[in-house]
Amino acid sequence: MTTDANAGSGSGPDPGPGLRERKKRETRVALSQAAIRLCVERGWANVSVEDIATAANVSERTFRNYFSGKAEAIAASHLERMGRVADRLRARPDDEPLWDSVVRAVEEQFAPRGTPGAEPARDRKRWAEGLRLMLAEPALHGEIVKANAVAQAELAAAIAERTGTDAARDLYPKLLAAVVGACSAVAVEHAMNADPPTPLADVLREAFDALAHGLPVPPRRSA
Repeated sequence: MTTDANAGSGSGPDPGPGLRERKKRETRVALSQAAIRLCVERGWANVSVEDIATAANVSERTFRNYFSGKAEAIAASHLERMGRVADRLRARPDDEPLWDSVVRAVEEQFAPRGTPGAEPARDRKRWAEGLRLMLAEPALHGEIVKANAVAQAELAAAIAERTGTDAARDLYPKLLAAVVGACSAVAVEHAMNADPPTPLADVLREAFDALAHGLPVPPRRSA
């Protein structure tokens, strides 16, 4: 354990910046989650920056230190989650096949938390409908595009580390990152719009299995 006596002596790492960064990350996550929850529950037009700050127990000024508006705050949740996918990919065993590592890293972050089916079906349906309305908001689209670009670059960097390639010069890490991002987005959209509701974890597994097998053409649906 680092003590005050040796904190600045060079004999050990200074935990200060790491702690500050964790606190900042926690605040970003809290603001982003509050923005999503309020916009889903109340509707985009009925949520202000002040509402989001209050829900996250911070000041409006603090919100402004992190985000330019509620659209950026909402998009930050996607960026945060894909950043955790990249972190988990780096932490997977080196001898594990890359595709298995990627799929497990994604599933760990996208799989629903809590007890499956614990919420009444009507509540899940109401949440899904509110989420669809929020994601259709034009003001959000530009921020989502920007977040996707940053998230894809972070994932490509992690893939490059695992494969010994160069994320800036080589095609493979960028291509795989783009495929993973697109697959995850399609799975989320499909699960959100499925009737009856389908667990996201099941859709992710089906989507990644299809990719792993070269996207075979499925049987035709009967008329």
